[in-house]
Amino acid sequence: MVEFGLWDVLRNLLLAARWTLVLSLIALIGGALFGFVLLVLRLLGKKYINTIIAVYVEIFQGTPLLLQLFLVYFGLALLGMETSVWWSASAALVLYTGAYLTEIWSGCVRSVPTGQWDAAQSLGLTFAQQLKWIIFPQVYRLSVAPTVGFLVQVIKGTALTSVIGFVELTKAGSMISNVTFKPFLVFSCVALLYFVICFPLSWYSRRLESGFGGA
Repeated sequence: MVEFGLWDVLRNLLLAARWTLVLSLIALIGGALFGFVLLVLRLLGKKYINTIIAVYVEIFQGTPLLLQLFLVYFGLALLGMETSVWWSASAALVLYTGAYLTEIWSGCVRSVPTGQWDAAQSLGLTFAQQLKWIIFPQVYRLSVAPTVGFLVQVIKGTALTSVIGFVELTKAGSMISNVTFKPFLVFSCVALLYFVICFPLSWYSRRLESGFGGA
């Protein structure tokens, strides 16, 4: 058994926590860009495009993230494609995040009164101008709080990438626990770090929601 003090455990977990944050950032940025493209395609109103997007969203919302990670990591390898843990974890989380953000933002668009669309059309604005100047500013107010709140779920979801060998916070905790034989101490520190990361976001999300609700 290797003798690890509390500081040794925290120091090693903090090093791993940075990869949790990096992976979460990749998932959020990639998923947001992908989700935004799908949202715009949905708003174009093409039936076959909406059907494809709906199927994609249902698949990723209706299956566990753990299964999606396995399918991306092992499935692409079966197709003869070279995959890495980093690439597979990032791709799975981007697809997962994109599906949820598409649905969140679509719901926010549906919340905009139809009269706003009619008013934008009456002004002779193009579709792009309607979105830019009339619709999206209202969607932003409605969507920012649930988007920030969903980021918390993404951060916690990165823990599942440990099953394909990605060394993030949870995986590092498991490795340290196996070496030190102090699972309670190690995973208490893991839980503490997740709380430190996620609580400010949860608090900020609730503050945004109450602030916009009172505006």
